[in-house]
Amino acid sequence: MTRKIGFIGLGIMGRPMALNLIKAGYTLLVNDLDQQAVRILGEAGATAKHTAKEVAENCELIITMLPASTHVQQVVLGEKGVLAGAKKGSIIVDMSSITATVSKQLAEEAAKKDVDFLDAPVSGGEIGAINSSLAIMVGGKKEVFEKVSPILYVLGQHVTLVGDVGCGVTAKLANQIIVNLNIAAMSEALILAAKAGIDIEKMFQAIRGGFAGSAVLEEKLPKIMNRNFVPGGTIAINMKDITNVMNTAHEIDVPLPLTSQLLEIFHVLKADGKLQDDHGGIIQYYEKIANIEVKPSQVPVNN
Repeated sequence: MTRKIGFIGLGIMGRPMALNLIKAGYTLLVNDLDQQAVRILGEAGATAKHTAKEVAENCELIITMLPASTHVQQVVLGEKGVLAGAKKGSIIVDMSSITATVSKQLAEEAAKKDVDFLDAPVSGGEIGAINSSLAIMVGGKKEVFEKVSPILYVLGQHVTLVGDVGCGVTAKLANQIIVNLNIAAMSEALILAAKAGIDIEKMFQAIRGGFAGSAVLEEKLPKIMNRNFVPGGTIAINMKDITNVMNTAHEIDVPLPLTSQLLEIFHVLKADGKLQDDHGGIIQYYEKIANIEVKPSQVPVNN
């Protein structure tokens, strides 16, 4: 596969992902509205392009990592978008978290220009992006996946072809249900413990080795206790994902009562000005209604 890659979208996740590709020896052409992010990539050796079209004109493989469906549609389908510049035989790998409906639409439009398309959303947050330890869920043709899988393995440790186009983003929606409801359940437990007056640090040590132990517990609880809501994944992004979950569920007649309640919690946090907090900040909803803040005597240390 080509050593030259186009990378569009240099946010919380995209920036470290792009940097890891450069570290692995790939030549990157990048584009983003955030010029500071573009400068950081330029200092690392990437070449900036003014439009997505220019990126596609100069690369056979174009990766997009953008906030939402509308952004991906604009970048891929716009007048100065990827498909306006992509050559026959090019491959678009969209690593954004969007809906299956939009992924399929983009794949259909790409096919009209003999361009292949994969949806390949990720899980693992900013830490996973920095450490190249992401889980990557892919939808698309097997032969196209095999061409780009070595590049995907630069970005993540677990790379899985789930099925046809749309299957990757559907797997990501399922992932987001599990992650965010896990954070909400952990938040309820912490509020119960705090209100009962037990030592949160000792509780953490007591439960982390049992069935309650999880990656979410290990990653989020210490940050919550330290009141650290600097985003690895913002409430805004996760609210977008859970909105996509509910829209998809309604389309195929799947009731999701717990997830629907979680979406309302996100709307409360939005109204409270918390959108740019990490989604570990879900606990702030519970703290407000229970009138207590979870605090440690000292911050627990992950072992």
